[in-house]
Amino acid sequence: MDTQRCPYRLDPAGADLHAETAALSAAGPAAPIELPGGVPAWSVTDPALIKRLLTDPRISKDARRHWSADLAGEIPADWPLRMWTDVRNALTAYGDEHGRLRRLIGPAFTARRIRALAPRIEAVAADLLDRLAAHPPGRIVDLRAEFTWVLPLMVVNTLLGVPDAMHDAFRSTVGRLFETATGPEEALRNAEAVYARLALLVEAKRAEPGEDVTTALIQARDEETGTGLDERELLDSLLLLIGAGHETTVNLLGSAVVQLLTHPGQLDALRADPARWPDAVEEALRLQPPVANILPRFAVEDVHDEATGLTFARGDLLVVNFLATGRDPALHGEDAARYDHTRATRRDHLSFGHGVHYCLGAELARLESRIALAALFDRFPRLTLAVPADGLRPLESFISNGPRELPVLLHGGGPGSTIRDGWRGRAVAQ
Repeated sequence: MDTQRCPYRLDPAGADLHAETAALSAAGPAAPIELPGGVPAWSVTDPALIKRLLTDPRISKDARRHWSADLAGEIPADWPLRMWTDVRNALTAYGDEHGRLRRLIGPAFTARRIRALAPRIEAVAADLLDRLAAHPPGRIVDLRAEFTWVLPLMVVNTLLGVPDAMHDAFRSTVGRLFETATGPEEALRNAEAVYARLALLVEAKRAEPGEDVTTALIQARDEETGTGLDERELLDSLLLLIGAGHETTVNLLGSAVVQLLTHPGQLDALRADPARWPDAVEEALRLQPPVANILPRFAVEDVHDEATGLTFARGDLLVVNFLATGRDPALHGEDAARYDHTRATRRDHLSFGHGVHYCLGAELARLESRIALAALFDRFPRLTLAVPADGLRPLESFISNGPRELPVLLHGGGPGSTIRDGWRGRAVAQ
C-alpha cells in the first residue's frame, strides 16, 4: 500500500457518493482509502484500469487465500463488512473454484429462462400498479416501498421458488444486506437473520421440491453429483442469487424513475417511441450504477500497471468504483452528469461489472426494468415526485446506490394546491 499518501476515509453512510467519487477520481486512477473500521484499501476509479484489473488473473476475490491483512489476523472478527469477504459463493471465488460455483447458478440466468419470466414480471407489475391505483387521489405514495422494491423481490422469489408465506420475511431482511453504516453488533444480527431465512427456505424446499433454482441447488448438494457443493456454499449461493436478482433492479428502477420525472422531455420521447425503453434503462445504468462500489478484490502477487505506473502489492484490498466509470468525461463528454437516453455512449458502462464476475442477473434486471417502467408510466402518465429530487435521501450505503424512499403523486393535482400527507411532516406544493 502507498504509505506516502493519506488515505481517503470513505463515508460509511454514503451520504454523497458522487462528490466522494469525484474527489477519488481527482486523486488518480486509483487512490488509497480507508474502509469502516480503519481497514486500508484502494479505490479504483479509472475505467480502463478497472477493465484491466477485472480481467487480470492476478486479481482474486478470495479473501481466505489472498487477503494478507486478514490472514495475518489484522482484521477484527466482528468487522462490519466481513459478510462481503467471508461468503463462499461465486462472488468471492477464484480460479477453478469460481468456475465450479458459477456453473451451478448460471442456469438460473440463461436467456431462455429469463425470457420465460416475462409474463410473470408483467403480471406482478400489473398487480402492484392496481394496488397503487387504489390509493385515494392526492395521497403521497412511497413508490419504492410499494413498487420498485417489491417487484424485483417477487420475481426473484419466483426464480428461487420461495413459498408465498416466506415473502414478507425475506422482504424484512434482504434490504439490510447492503447497509454499510451499521456497527459490528447490528451487522452480525443482520447476517444471522439472513442465514436463518435461507436455512428455512432450504428446509422448506427439501420437504417440498419444485421446478426452481433452490431445488436444483439442493439436489446438487444432496445427491452427490460431483459438484462438491457443501451446505455453506448452498446457502451463500442462494444469497448471491437474491442479491444478483434483487438489489440491482431495485436501485435501477428507482434511479430511472427519478431521472425520467426530472427530465420530462426524455419521458415524452419515450412515450412517443416505446421501442426506446431499453435505451432509457442503459442510460440510467450509466448515470446511476445500482452498485456504486464493490468489494472485494485482492492482488495475488505484486501487480504493476504499466499504463498508470501504479503497483498493487500482494494482498492489497481493491474496491472497484463503478460510479466513477459512468460519469467519466473522457468517455461520455463534458455533460456526462446529464441524463440523455439518446447518448451515443449510453451502453458504455460497467454497472454490471466486467470479466468473469460479470453480474449473472444483468439481463433479468434489464428485462424487469423495461417492463416495469413502461407499465408504470403507461398507467400513471401524470406521475410526479412529491418532493424535490435533491431532497431524496440516499441509501445508507457506499455499496448500494439508490433512493431510500421515492415519494410520488400518482395523478398530480390542481395548480397551486397543497397536500399534507404526513410524509416526514412535509407539506408538498403541486
